[in-house]
Amino acid sequence: MALQIYYENDAPIDALKGKKVAVIGYGSQGHAHSQNLRDSGIEVVVAELEGTDNYKLAQEHGFVPSDIKTAMDGATLIIVTLPDEVQAKVYESQIAPNLAAGQTLGFCHGFNIHFKYIVPPKDVNVVMIAPKGPGHLVRSEYVKGGGVPNLIAVEQDATGDAKAIALAWANGIGGARAGIIETTYKEETETDLFGEQAVLCGGLSALIKAGFETLVEAGYQPEIAYFECMHEVKLIVDLMYQGGINYMRYSVSNTAEYGDLTRGPRVVTDQTKAEMKKILGEITSGAFAKEWVDEYKNGGKNFKALYEKDHDCQLETVGKKLRKMMKWIDSKEL
Repeated sequence: MALQIYYENDAPIDALKGKKVAVIGYGSQGHAHSQNLRDSGIEVVVAELEGTDNYKLAQEHGFVPSDIKTAMDGATLIIVTLPDEVQAKVYESQIAPNLAAGQTLGFCHGFNIHFKYIVPPKDVNVVMIAPKGPGHLVRSEYVKGGGVPNLIAVEQDATGDAKAIALAWANGIGGARAGIIETTYKEETETDLFGEQAVLCGGLSALIKAGFETLVEAGYQPEIAYFECMHEVKLIVDLMYQGGINYMRYSVSNTAEYGDLTRGPRVVTDQTKAEMKKILGEITSGAFAKEWVDEYKNGGKNFKALYEKDHDCQLETVGKKLRKMMKWIDSKEL
């Protein structure tokens, strides 16, 4: 599809003015969307479980959290910000029975809609606004007068104004200040999962671990290996974040740049890319989604075992010690 970007003039907030918005869940995205929309002059009601930390946080932020049914009653837009793995169960038990024709269901990620774990009735709108940043950044950039770029998708337009409602939502959280890029539920979901698995989380963490272990197994001090394979990743990623791969290569030494250009392709080979294609195939076929949903339904035993295996590995124990030396780091130790 051709690139389409919307800004504030293209996304009037009028579609939500004088209307009620229900935000289900007050976690990472929920707290940001709730506060930003409220600060944009929209009536917001938060649904959260009483007694939880997020319930207390919503109260601290000036909301009076309610149950889902109360929050949804009369709402034009219902924003679901719950974790992927619990959305379908909550939808079936609490959201679906209280949906009214003409309401708009909004999601921040397409997982459950795209893979049909949630199938809304045809008489409601289904839209998505996906900020390209965590909730705390969505909130902090809004407070500064800016915003985080958003993705917009319309899966179902029952009322004829689904897109206008979604654009108003994006405007209300600050996304229109930075730009709202049009996509589809399919594209957002599949690219998001692939990026997490093959590059941002899975690929990067596996690469760091393999590099660290290679140096330690060769007899180098673990502390030195940590600095070279973990700590300095931020320096390189920050350069890429600012100006792409070209700026990173411009900024490092010629020795580092030559090593990058000649040795990088020997680490990430055609075989690596073939495995990436296999991972993408598992995503697009729905195999990964089924695997993850089944894992959650079965209590997450494999998930927990894999997490525990890495939790206290040498890379982590060495890092925890070294981070104490670096007072400028806001260390987050689990």
